[in-house]
Amino acid sequence: GGVAGAVAGAVGVAAQGTRYEQERLLRKSCTLYVGNLSFYTTEEQIHELFGKSGDVKKIIMGLDKVKKTACGFCFVEYYARGDAENAMRYINGTRLDDRIIRTDWDAGFKEGRQYGRGRSGGQVRDEYRQDYDAGRGGYGKTVQCQ
Repeated sequence: GGVAGAVAGAVGVAAQGTRYEQERLLRKSCTLYVGNLSFYTTEEQIHELFGKSGDVKKIIMGLDKVKKTACGFCFVEYYARGDAENAMRYINGTRLDDRIIRTDWDAGFKEGRQYGRGRSGGQVRDEYRQDYDAGRGGYGKTVQCQ
C-alpha cells in the first residue's frame, strides 16, 4: 500500500518479482543513501558523523556525471545492520555542514550509481530548485539556463 504500492502500480506487473527482491534486500541492507548534503561536505565529515552510530565500512560520494565533482549525496555502508539502523534512527534529519540531511535505506551500492541522474550531470532535484542554495551550487541548473 501507500507510496510503495503506487510506485509498484506505476512500474507494472512485470516488476513484481524484482520488487519483492528489492524489499528483501532493503530489510537486510547495511547501506544508507544520504541526501541533501552540501557540495562542500567532505568524506571525512560524513565519516565522523556516521561513525558515531557504528563501524563504517565505506562511504561512496555521489558525483556529477559530467564534472566528477560532489553533487550532494552519498552512500554509507556499515558492517552491521544494527549500526545502520541506529544511523537511520539518530542521524536522519540532523544537521551536517549547516544542512538538514536525510537518510534512506538503500538496497546496496552498484557501480555507476555514484553518478547523479540529472540531465546536466548532477542530481535531478537540483535541476528544478527555485531557491538560491549556496551549499548546492546556487540556483537550480534549469533555472540558471533560462
